[in-house]
Amino acid sequence: MTLFLAIVGWTLFSLAVLVGIALDLVGLFGNWVILGAVLIAWVVTGFEHFGLLALGIMLGLAILGELIESGAAGLGASQFGGGKGSIVAAIIGCVVGAIAGTPLFPVIGTLAGACLGAFIGAALHEYLNRERTAAQSMWTGAGAAMGKVFGLFAKALVGFIMLLVAAVTY
Repeated sequence: MTLFLAIVGWTLFSLAVLVGIALDLVGLFGNWVILGAVLIAWVVTGFEHFGLLALGIMLGLAILGELIESGAAGLGASQFGGGKGSIVAAIIGCVVGAIAGTPLFPVIGTLAGACLGAFIGAALHEYLNRERTAAQSMWTGAGAAMGKVFGLFAKALVGFIMLLVAAVTY
């Protein structure tokens, strides 16, 4: 019975980790799912595996992943000629777009809405407030959207680093 429970437990752990990585790739809270799975495994195994140091490192990495994802659209906008306002507009656009897209097409709508929102937010700000041409504004918007996509992949990479920390400290 103990072997059966161990197999079930580690299978559920593995599924949680896979779900976490998938959630990262669509801009949701995947690294927190991974951290929660490791924390639960730590408690269930009688504090035998992982440890407080590993959990602390993974907590820091989860926070870092969120910061990278949040700032990536703004950084993309600034790299493509946007001003400070377009950075803020891209980040706000990400949030509004993700919220608007989620009810339309759950998960995929969240991702598409966040990218489109970053584009629209940065481009609209550039066009209205900095008196740029439509082409210049769309260029900045494209940078914001590409930054958002980069942020998603960077957040997933942080998730894989969290898994590496978990594997090393097992």
